[in-house]
Amino acid sequence: MFVTFFNELKAAKLPVSLREYLTLMEAMQAGIASGRVEDFYYLSRAALVKDERHLDRFDQVFGQVFKGLSGLQDGAEAQVEIPAEWLRAMSELNLSPEDMARIEELGGWDKIMETLRQRLDEQKGRHQGGSKWIGTGGTSPFGAYGYNPAGVRIGQKESRHRRAIKVWDKREFRDLDDGVEVGTRNLRVALRKLRKLARQGAAEELDLDDTIRSTAERGFLDIKMRPERRNAIKVLMFFDVGGSMDWHVKIAEELFSAARSEFKHLEYYYFHNCPYEAVWRSNARRRAEMLATADVLNTYPADYKVVFVGDASMSPYEIVVPGGSVEHMNQEPGSAWLQRITDAYSSCVWLNPVPEKHWDWTQSVGIVRTLLSGRMFPLTLDGLERAVRELQR
Repeated sequence: MFVTFFNELKAAKLPVSLREYLTLMEAMQAGIASGRVEDFYYLSRAALVKDERHLDRFDQVFGQVFKGLSGLQDGAEAQVEIPAEWLRAMSELNLSPEDMARIEELGGWDKIMETLRQRLDEQKGRHQGGSKWIGTGGTSPFGAYGYNPAGVRIGQKESRHRRAIKVWDKREFRDLDDGVEVGTRNLRVALRKLRKLARQGAAEELDLDDTIRSTAERGFLDIKMRPERRNAIKVLMFFDVGGSMDWHVKIAEELFSAARSEFKHLEYYYFHNCPYEAVWRSNARRRAEMLATADVLNTYPADYKVVFVGDASMSPYEIVVPGGSVEHMNQEPGSAWLQRITDAYSSCVWLNPVPEKHWDWTQSVGIVRTLLSGRMFPLTLDGLERAVRELQR
């Protein structure tokens, strides 16, 4: 089995050498793994993986080769407790793909919003199931815990299908943690390629070696100064938070932490799904301390490098239609604000945590890519390196 494991790692193009494999075998003979699968996993990962970027592939191969093995000892039985949330979710509507295909959209943004106004005027009480009224567990475009390809989500904690064109509830987001360190090393290395150390004449520092040399040659104190070397690159980051981005908080925090470590001149703001007329710095106070996007553009000069971080997964209405935002009635479409930002900053990229091979599945991703003139890159080490090369142009 161990030989099979080694061969599968090689087949997956992990740079595993025979010397590392023999080291693992020596550790096994010494009893370091103590017979538990979990211990062997950590031991083999430490011995065979030299680069963090290979951890995911290693985990996939490990799971495939050792599938079915357990760490239970002495015939202990596994007990599984079903979470209460799972039991409550049984009351939600579950449809087959064929059922979903039979449910037709209402026919456009204006028609959906007009129909919602009529339902609000006509409906007098709570409704469960069905395809018309505002309720729960049905196929109506308005309500919660049901299904409709294009509707308004009302009274539901989180998205189940990621298809609502508007959300009628107040939602709270949390700030990204800029102190996350686990897994940021390779991200920092990739970002470091963007850093430029430039000599700036406005600030100087003592050149001790040159001062000593010149003083010895001249016979009197001859102080030599040199321009201070500074990290001259300036970065402006916009982070999408909440909704489907909750699935990508870990990688977003790691990127944020790496950027804070690498760039002296870093400014950041939050938005939800698509940038509109306002952004914010604190998710806890975003409704009280919104900042006009126009003011942000007027504050930071054109030499800033702009990086958007988001999955770009939303209803197309949120990008191209006034009032399309899921959270408020925006006067101008998100596409107008994306155009203003890219016009103001020539160096601009979008980092997407969704795997690149899945981008064609979501219409809104294609729209954002077009607005960014194709400058969207996956939030992977390779994608980050490609984005850095684009920003260096």
